Amino acid sequence: MSSDPTWGVVATIKAPAQDILNFAAHYLDLGAHRVFVYLDEDAPDARSALKRHPKCRVILTDENYWKRRRRAKGRPGGHQHRQVLNATHCYSRDPQVDWLFHTDVDEFLQPLAPLTAQLAAIPPGVLSARVRPIEAMQPDPADPPTPGQIWCKGFDPMLGIRREQTAALYPRYGEHLNGGFLSHVAGKVFVRTGQPDITLRIHSAFVGKTRDSNPFDLFDCQLVHLHAPSWDDWQARFRYRLNHGSYRPDLDANAKHSKTALTMHQLFSLLESEGGEDALRAFYDEVCVATPDLRDRLDALGHLHAVTLDLEATRARHFPNFA
Repeated sequence: MSSDPTWGVVATIKAPAQDILNFAAHYLDLGAHRVFVYLDEDAPDARSALKRHPKCRVILTDENYWKRRRRAKGRPGGHQHRQVLNATHCYSRDPQVDWLFHTDVDEFLQPLAPLTAQLAAIPPGVLSARVRPIEAMQPDPADPPTPGQIWCKGFDPMLGIRREQTAALYPRYGEHLNGGFLSHVAGKVFVRTGQPDITLRIHSAFVGKTRDSNPFDLFDCQLVHLHAPSWDDWQARFRYRLNHGSYRPDLDANAKHSKTALTMHQLFSLLESEGGEDALRAFYDEVCVATPDLRDRLDALGHLHAVTLDLEATRARHFPNFA
């Protein structure tokens, strides 16, 4: 591999056209050689804009696509299954990059040092490299950040320390949370291309049936996750996540190794059944709003991150004809 490796990103997306192009533009702005978008639901304006960009590849995963891919089986019922199949399909068809990053439409890489240099420094025998997430918080209306900036929370990589800190930071709900995150702390991975028998899962790569359990850590890169960046956004996605997504019933508790932690499905169902929207709002306000007090406590632990993320301006640079 050259000293200046190329990289690309792949995602299966069901979202409004603006969100799709925000995602693509962000990664193009970072220097992606290829952006692969598998549309889980058609977004004609985004599809047209992506087709016109020389570094983007867009695939509409409609009924005919799944008939070609899976014949009698057709379209998989679970979104996560479709993500895995599409990412692996992309990987196996020569994505024309040295490294492929599998992520979601609401996740945005933030390199703290040149990304190509970080990838070039990965030892030759390493298959995958992990980027840890930081989770966006809603600005406090009474004390907002400067324009174009968002506040994000991080977490300690050591599980025992993380559990203690989570309980202290979020006294009412921390017992059921992992790092105070509503979503994953596992992060996402870059995978070295050109390797045989590879499957790209949501958070890791597999060789055959064996997970690559020791990925290289890209400590100078963060993954900003806009999982619940505002109350309205969280509520708009809440019901789907509760039934089919990251809060669905079959998932284990986020707070690993706790004997008393509820799963996210159990926690949110309990809050909603006992107190309705007001109880969910109380949870959100404690855990997800960047109040001065929470920011101070996160900052004291080294877990407060100020991120500049101007998605509209970035989209306008790369897709100027999209209104």
